[in-house]
Amino acid sequence: MTRFLPTARLWALLLMAAILPAQLSAAPFAAHVMDARTGQPIYSQNADTRLHPASLTKMMTLYLAFAAIERGQVRLDSKFTISSKAAAEPPSKLGLRAGQQIELRYLIRAAAIKSANDAATAIGEGLAGSESAFAQQMTATARALGMRNTQFRNAHGLTQEGHYSTAHDMSIMGRRLFYDFPQYYNIFSRRSADAGIAQVASTNKRFLDDYSGADGIKTGYTRAAGFNLTASAQRGNKRLIATVFGGTSTAQRNQVMSQLLDAGFNRVPNRVREVRPEPPQLLAQKVVRRAQVEPAPAATQAQPQRLVLTASAAPRRVERPAQAASTANAFAAAPAAAPQPQTTGRTTALSLAASARPQLRPAARSNAVEAAVEMAAAQTPAAQAPESQSASLAAPVLASSSRPARSPRSRQAASTADVAQAEPAPEPAVAAAAPAPAPAGSLSLDASRAPKPRSETVILAAMGEGDLANPEAVEIVRRPANGGRSWGVSLGLYGSRAEADRLLLRAALQDGATLGQARRNIADTKRGFEAHFVNLSKAEAELACSRLSARQQNCTVVGP
Repeated sequence: MTRFLPTARLWALLLMAAILPAQLSAAPFAAHVMDARTGQPIYSQNADTRLHPASLTKMMTLYLAFAAIERGQVRLDSKFTISSKAAAEPPSKLGLRAGQQIELRYLIRAAAIKSANDAATAIGEGLAGSESAFAQQMTATARALGMRNTQFRNAHGLTQEGHYSTAHDMSIMGRRLFYDFPQYYNIFSRRSADAGIAQVASTNKRFLDDYSGADGIKTGYTRAAGFNLTASAQRGNKRLIATVFGGTSTAQRNQVMSQLLDAGFNRVPNRVREVRPEPPQLLAQKVVRRAQVEPAPAATQAQPQRLVLTASAAPRRVERPAQAASTANAFAAAPAAAPQPQTTGRTTALSLAASARPQLRPAARSNAVEAAVEMAAAQTPAAQAPESQSASLAAPVLASSSRPARSPRSRQAASTADVAQAEPAPEPAVAAAAPAPAPAGSLSLDASRAPKPRSETVILAAMGEGDLANPEAVEIVRRPANGGRSWGVSLGLYGSRAEADRLLLRAALQDGATLGQARRNIADTKRGFEAHFVNLSKAEAELACSRLSARQQNCTVVGP
């Protein structure tokens, strides 16, 4: 027995010599387990130690890609051009070539499932223009999400100075992917997918198959980081998110993760009040360029010499139209002729004599007719005025007046006119101006028919409305003051007013297009504080509730 002691000690020394270098070269170990429903920690070991995250970095790359799609910056079918830098990334890779164009959906699948480095770099360059600019957006977003010990230098996670994170921060990242983008989260549970140029298999397939309830999220490995994993699993009402840094192998890492999750499920309660993370304040940097316009000299320096009235051009001389000249000659014999204005100097060109005369109004024309009749009566006595002379004097005046339409003359009307002419006229001036009886075919006013006596009955008529003697009763229809926006959305009951208000504010920020015009209302009931969005139409309320349900938010459409 004593003979075998030296041999056993020798083997022990050789085994220690073989194990010691491996332990010294192994990556530091860190772990963190949290309750995904509340974000509270369950287990922590070196959780805030800054270590190499490896391909867990791609979780942030995918987070910014999902955010860009939701903002409308890009679409899933947007084509990204592969740069030479992206094509030259070391494995794991999809095999992209420089100059190739590929849809964003395929790059997301390759980065999430196969953990392809060339696909991750292409996503970063396509969204921000360069990988360095994208890394700055990644770091800024990490600060906004509460990842205080994280800094990114690239989009894929290969070892680089200044590129680090912690097990705690990567657990926060995994929880954010689950709550902020539930519509894309199922990609992390796929075992394989079509990446456009190849069918890719998941690097996390073994853990997804071995652990009951596992549905993600991401693996990572580099020599400096070791074997890393951020996993999410659900059992009943419980959901845990855990991160392991520095595993020695894939099998050992998966075994440690399974033990941590099993212990976590045994410790957390079955029912707990869910506390969703607040919406981030910053998803990506936005550069706004404003045009710089130099002020023009004319806008800042007054130039009064351009506003002097004496420098303006004189108005053009207006020639007298031919019609105005003929009208002036026709009435030159009128006794009330207006004198021509006298002007001197430069204003002679603007005298009123050179302007066109306005047309006579009906009242002025009638006065001219009366003046012509009086002049004719004064020159020739009424008893001696021959018919031809009277007609010649009235011809210029009557030519400008409209004659009545020709009407048939009966014998009775003619005899009546003869009798009326034989009687003496009471006013000699008017009788002298009256013409002699005209023959049967003339257009004399005496031969026209007398108008019918005017009826004193007043007729009321409504255009297009029929008889309104007995109007029907008018029904008054009132439109709601809010224009039909009497629908709302209820988000449920909460323990405090502040919590209900935070939920309403977060929902409004996440869906400003639908809830931008809605009013937030908190009702104090016996069961708690109920959060409402009101002042919505029915279509807006249904659309808002469907979008809230897609983000795992309970909601109910409330009608009028």
